[in-house]
Amino acid sequence: MSRRLRLLFAALAIAALLWLLFAAAERFLALAQRFLALPAPLQWTLGLVLATFAAAGLAVLWWLLRPRRRRRPLPVPDRASLEQRIDKLREHGADTGALAAELGDLDQRRLGARLYVALFGEISTGKSSLIRALAPDATLASDARGGTTRTVGHYDSILPDGRPLVLADVPGSREGGGEVREREARQEALRAHAVIYLCAGDLTRGQVDELRWLADFGKPLLLVLNKADQWGEAELAQLLDKLRAQSRGIASAVVAISAGGGERYQRRLADGSTESVERQRKPAIEPLLRALARLTAAGAEGLEPRREQAVLAGLHQRTGTLEAQTRAETAERIVRQYARRAIVGAMAAVAPGSDLVIQGVLATGLTRALAELYGVKLSEVQIEDFVRQARLTLRTGSSIVLAVAGNALKAFPGLGTLGGGVLHAFAYALIFDSMGRALAASLAERQTLDQDDADARLKTLLADAGSTRLRQLATLTMDTLREPRGE
Repeated sequence: MSRRLRLLFAALAIAALLWLLFAAAERFLALAQRFLALPAPLQWTLGLVLATFAAAGLAVLWWLLRPRRRRRPLPVPDRASLEQRIDKLREHGADTGALAAELGDLDQRRLGARLYVALFGEISTGKSSLIRALAPDATLASDARGGTTRTVGHYDSILPDGRPLVLADVPGSREGGGEVREREARQEALRAHAVIYLCAGDLTRGQVDELRWLADFGKPLLLVLNKADQWGEAELAQLLDKLRAQSRGIASAVVAISAGGGERYQRRLADGSTESVERQRKPAIEPLLRALARLTAAGAEGLEPRREQAVLAGLHQRTGTLEAQTRAETAERIVRQYARRAIVGAMAAVAPGSDLVIQGVLATGLTRALAELYGVKLSEVQIEDFVRQARLTLRTGSSIVLAVAGNALKAFPGLGTLGGGVLHAFAYALIFDSMGRALAASLAERQTLDQDDADARLKTLLADAGSTRLRQLATLTMDTLREPRGE
């Protein structure tokens, strides 16, 4: 385009812009004149509405454009308190071997003073090829089923400045049926001083979640784009910009590399036939080596406090999960124990009104036992209120309980012909099993006695005609009745 044409287009663009500005100013003045002509009450009302919409618009704009806050690491428990929790779990019969082994590994690595770097990422992103490039003498186990790395492997390598490091090659995430291996990969990432997160393209939502998970534990991290040689220069620059935006505040640096690896191609022979040939591509990982040297400049000793915090934070979560599992198993035993007592009490309730006394005593004991298990302090008034509400629910739902119990016994040959006593005992078992399960679930979730929530759960369980639970209760009823004496 000639200079004269460019000047002409520029003049037309400026004229169009000026025309738009004048038109907007004229429109604004007309609206202002009409606004001032309105009655004062209407002016205030319309002004208030416009101000509200403007404030809402500014708030939305600020929410969209506000700077992102740096993610805070998860709270780190005191090691002594963590060890006490693990010891308490061991006393309750929980399997704490893995937790104790994690603490032992933490001490062992600290004393060894070796720098650990974990390679983390989804399957088939080239982690094994990168290990070969970083540690050429390493021997890697391969498996053709969706990714190569099946277990955690440690390999010695050397940084450009001569410092040694240990590379941890972990199983790839998002592998079908690989939940155990994925858990091992995450635990090994927490044990490392730094993490290389490898990707082979734009990040998926799952990969972004993994990066955020690592950031929550305060891990020093590099985001590395592998197979960079498959994009053009402009595409690669655009992809790197997107990766930097996705990992802002999480990754210390984003670099592009080519880890090499094998590639297959068809070669035509002199006789016209073709053969499949595999060749190794030369790795280009210099940007990664430079970024890794900067990231680990403090050395193992300087990075050890953050590594220890990450391990203890991970142990805190794992211990909490085991505590919840152990409490749930204990609650199950308590509920079963009181269901057995209810069966015995039902058969012993011969005097009029004695069943109400038995129900009250058992319900109070069950409530107190479960509250103590979940560490919820309850007053006698709270316990009485809950038992009173549970009794009301049982009275209004007694017909449903008996119907469910009767239908359940009919499903087991011989049980339905044993008389009303068996039906009465089974109904008691169903009542206390439902009450205990409802109360335990509510206490576990809310960490307080929420009567409305527990009552809603109780009503749902009383009407539940699920064959598995009823079969277990029927078996419990018959086993209890066959015993010489109840519990």
